[in-house]
Amino acid sequence: MILEIAAKLASSKSSISSVSTRSENDGYLSLNKFILYENRQRFYIVASNASDSRHRILKIDRTTQDELAVIEDEAVYSGKQMSAMLKMLDDGNKSSGGLGKARVFFGLVGFIRFTAGWYMIIISKRSVVALLGGHYLYHCENVDIVPISFNHKVEKPTEEQRLMNIFKQVDMSKNFYFSYTYDLTSTLQYNLTQPDGFYGGHIPFNDRFAWNYHMLTSAFESQDRPSLKAHWLLPLIHGHVDQAKLTVLGRVVYVTLIARRSRHYAGARYLKRGVNDEGNVANEVETEQIVSEALTTPFYSPSPTGRKPNPHYTSFVQYRGSIPLYWTQDTSGMTPKPPIEIPVVDPFFTAAARHFDDLFSRYGAPVMILNLIKEREPQPRESKLLAEYTQCVNYLNQFLPKGRKMVYRAWDMSRAYKEKTRDVIGYLEDLAEESIQMSGFFHSGPETYSHNLRNEDRTISLQNGICRTNCVDCLDRTNAAQFVFGKRALGHQLYALGIVDSPNLVFDSDAVNMLTEMYHDHGDTIALQYTGSALVNRVETYRRMPHWNSHSRDIIENFRRYYTNSLLDADKQTAINLFLGVQSERSMTLPPQRGGYRQWYHPENLEPPYVLDKCEKGIGDFAKNRSDFWIEYYRPLLFTSLGKHFAYSMNSTLKLPG
Repeated sequence: MILEIAAKLASSKSSISSVSTRSENDGYLSLNKFILYENRQRFYIVASNASDSRHRILKIDRTTQDELAVIEDEAVYSGKQMSAMLKMLDDGNKSSGGLGKARVFFGLVGFIRFTAGWYMIIISKRSVVALLGGHYLYHCENVDIVPISFNHKVEKPTEEQRLMNIFKQVDMSKNFYFSYTYDLTSTLQYNLTQPDGFYGGHIPFNDRFAWNYHMLTSAFESQDRPSLKAHWLLPLIHGHVDQAKLTVLGRVVYVTLIARRSRHYAGARYLKRGVNDEGNVANEVETEQIVSEALTTPFYSPSPTGRKPNPHYTSFVQYRGSIPLYWTQDTSGMTPKPPIEIPVVDPFFTAAARHFDDLFSRYGAPVMILNLIKEREPQPRESKLLAEYTQCVNYLNQFLPKGRKMVYRAWDMSRAYKEKTRDVIGYLEDLAEESIQMSGFFHSGPETYSHNLRNEDRTISLQNGICRTNCVDCLDRTNAAQFVFGKRALGHQLYALGIVDSPNLVFDSDAVNMLTEMYHDHGDTIALQYTGSALVNRVETYRRMPHWNSHSRDIIENFRRYYTNSLLDADKQTAINLFLGVQSERSMTLPPQRGGYRQWYHPENLEPPYVLDKCEKGIGDFAKNRSDFWIEYYRPLLFTSLGKHFAYSMNSTLKLPG
């Protein structure tokens, strides 16, 4: 890392120049410093890149509250030019108060309107939570809601305040994450191998996981010209981000866990079940496990012939989501576990077909379906869904070509746990190994030389396919299963990096203990977002490692979940709908169309989304062209010490008791 710094200091000026050139040519500029000026006529937002070498201005009209007028100055200013521009604006606006007092903030979340007048939402506080390839990932600690109109008059103040209070129920100071220079809405494999994938389209990120998409587009898409510029858009993901440091015989490894919640069909537990007409399921979460060796900071490595991809990054992606059938639970009765009803029986499983076709397009084939709901019950409840779901997969599978059929694994995990002779974790590990062998995982470089003596020589490894895990709530059993898959993937990732000599990791090691805690936090966070309580059954439960307080804790969490679902979920669902702009989106979208009942899928979606030749070129182009991490990470214009970097304060296995 010291050599990396020395080499970079000599070329910092050229680095700044190359970033600026790229920014001016393609219209994209990475902005991470924001200053708000205001007077009675306008808001002025001055945004700068990390080196303070390039600046842009956004002007927002404050004279009317009926329309939102956001105008971007097309010019890119240097530091001296921006100072002259601000002085000119201050002098020209003396009659309306000049530019006013400068206010620093950290990002523009978007704009929203309730009954009258628009509000601007800005990030007023942030904290660093992870580091990927020199790109910081931030947690949103606090936001401010600023009225745009100078004379903000509301005809219905009571209704306006009611909607404002509902909107604030989605607490933006918890579990919202963003990055200025890394696309947090997409997987590492996509970001490295498809560097310009989204830029050719309408927006430069994956809108499925951008929870502030409605607030961003409500402002920028309303203009006459297409002004949805990447440098003003700061997509926020809702979910969980965690990172820890693993030390193996002096070799430092970063383990990063990123959970992205879909904004489609999002909501509270009993109010969002199953699937909707568009094929979106409730509680949909994409979980990515990134394991990288910290030899150098960026996503690229130096070489005599120029930059080449850093071969020390690996990624494995899993998926959880509700059973893609039409099913509900009536919470009007005071029952801890309401009965499950299947109100609509579609013999062609149209909604499920759309859902799986979408999974094919996003992740490729094969898709493994791990269904963990109960098989036999005294009073049929979950088992109703088991029969219907099995019939659904069998029906859809008969039309898929050989080699592309979905791999269906139904296993009663609760019953297996109650039978003392069954090894729950061991069986899940076998399923995890089967899934990893089918889909693979992403590795940004070739495996170590000793592996190549036995395997074919590959420059990079790709993941095509996904494991889709579910139980009834996609919480407790699902999280335990995803931990086992993550544990198995961690072994393969460390083995691919040449850090361990076998992909089989044993339990009760520092690495697995650390991963267990990360998945506990991951599961608790998702459970709190979906049900209002933490996990009830944890990994230790299925490993048969009970703690003295586990029974009392389970009772408390069950009661908390019941109370939240019975009394608070309706308000929570209203707040989420308002936050995501569900009503306005629904009115603008047309009902989806489907093809024939036999060919329910698009044949092109069955082709691998990641092809080796194209991905090799993509990751090579990414390594050559992307250099915007350097200024933000090392701050060469400031006097700082390496000890202040996030990498030095990260949670580590060195801190675990020996």
